[in-house]
Amino acid sequence: MRSYTLRVFLFLGAFMFALPAVAADKPVDASVQDIEKAEQYLQNMKTAKARFVQTTHDGTQLVGTFYLNRPGKLRFDYDPPVDNFVVADGIFVYFYDAELEEQTNAPIKASLANFFLREDFSLSDDLIVKDAKWAAGLLQLKVVQAEEPEAGSVTFAFSKKPFELKKWRVIDAQGMITEVELFYLEVGVKHPKNLFVYVDPKKKDGKASYND
Repeated sequence: MRSYTLRVFLFLGAFMFALPAVAADKPVDASVQDIEKAEQYLQNMKTAKARFVQTTHDGTQLVGTFYLNRPGKLRFDYDPPVDNFVVADGIFVYFYDAELEEQTNAPIKASLANFFLREDFSLSDDLIVKDAKWAAGLLQLKVVQAEEPEAGSVTFAFSKKPFELKKWRVIDAQGMITEVELFYLEVGVKHPKNLFVYVDPKKKDGKASYND
């Protein structure tokens, strides 16, 4: 289970999609206006909550809830019986492996989580759009780091009406793929302050209450 959790945000190593096939729907190059719209959407997306389905390279699927609080904070909670979780506290991204009862972490700025969690989201500085197209009814933007394009990529996919983030795909430097599809996305959500604090589940007295 550990590898499944870590690749949610490889974002830590590092979003082409197993998108639904649409008959006679050939990819069409996206316009500059499309890219700018997506860029502005992600810049304005400060807080969010959604259900998600995560699909790993071997087809394994996990379900849970995703929380976002930019800049710097996010959380992935998996539904039972999986007790793993991922949380970014503004500085580090933590991965808790319930089976091993241990966590690993890495600085956000050293990971591709920084694509999404940065305060100012721009596709014209250190991030560049390697591919932009409309396919299967979604605007798909493949984003890489300007200085290290081979270090991994994130492909964001947006629906047209309403225009909103529907899924992303992470490809890490080793070519391993993880996709996350969002459902029931809410933006402008007010989250409890301690939702994005790493708390060791083994320390029961220190468990956070997410209703504070």
